[in-house]
Amino acid sequence: MRLNPYGEDPVRLAVDLLGNPPRDPAELTERCAHAGVALSGPCGQADLTEVRRFLERWQQVVDTGEDTERARLLNALLAESSSYPRLTDHLGDGWHIHYRDDRLSAAGVVKALISVGTAVHLTGRGMHRLGRCALEECRAVFADFTRGGRQRYCSPGCANRDAVRRHRARRSG
Repeated sequence: MRLNPYGEDPVRLAVDLLGNPPRDPAELTERCAHAGVALSGPCGQADLTEVRRFLERWQQVVDTGEDTERARLLNALLAESSSYPRLTDHLGDGWHIHYRDDRLSAAGVVKALISVGTAVHLTGRGMHRLGRCALEECRAVFADFTRGGRQRYCSPGCANRDAVRRHRARRSG
């Protein structure tokens, strides 16, 4: 996977894996491939467990509302999962930058991509660009990729449900 200018692809993968956790290693492998993540091999049970633990910690980055704490938590993930940047053409499809060692496990690759992608996303778009859906009964994690940076809901469906609820409350009150 090549990081786009705002880290969008790895952050979308994190939101997807967190919102709908893979049931088994084969599903994790498939979802990574669908997201464009080039793994060195298939995922095993240990990879799935490691990715799940990592996503629990990544969720803490989402849930903190304070920029300094968000940076501290993400810096810890970056220190554990990424390395110095290097140029590579490992797939023969063009030169790009990796922020990870070459011989990582599947979980190591996922952790490095999501950590670096999140850092690129937050520093490029704004430290507030991760959150939870404002719809009280939903509270799903989302990443804000909107132009204005004011996203409050995980989906248009949740935004519509909340708007209808507010409208009905105003009419009845």
